[in-house]
Amino acid sequence: MNPYVHKTLVVQLQAGDTDRFPVLAHVGYDPADPFAVTAVFSHDGQVLARWRLDREMLAEGLERPVGVGDVRLRPVSCGVWEELRMEFLGDARANGGRHHAVVFAWAPALASFLRRTHQVVPPGREETRVDDLISEVFARGRAE
Repeated sequence: MNPYVHKTLVVQLQAGDTDRFPVLAHVGYDPADPFAVTAVFSHDGQVLARWRLDREMLAEGLERPVGVGDVRLRPVSCGVWEELRMEFLGDARANGGRHHAVVFAWAPALASFLRRTHQVVPPGREETRVDDLISEVFARGRAE
């Protein structure tokens, strides 16, 4: 059994104040990096953005507003439709502002994905292999 968990979702990228258009979000969980969820947003075969999200923060964002930095999450209810609003602040622009994106995902689909990750590595049972981390840091240092 491959412990890697992957799901492709159609999410809505907000353009302006109200307009939304669909993009794909490929979310993945690798138990070798047990605290993180990778989200790759793409449209027409091109990667728009890649984010590494905290798994616990993602789960909490389905329940209540979280995040004060570059990633902010909060649940949004539109009648019977439950969404997760994800706000991303990126690199600085030449004009002094920052790149900014707001994405809406269907909350039950993300909750299902997170349940699958919790089956692979239950919350609180994550392990960080310190020796592997130190080796990786040293390897990066030699490559630079």
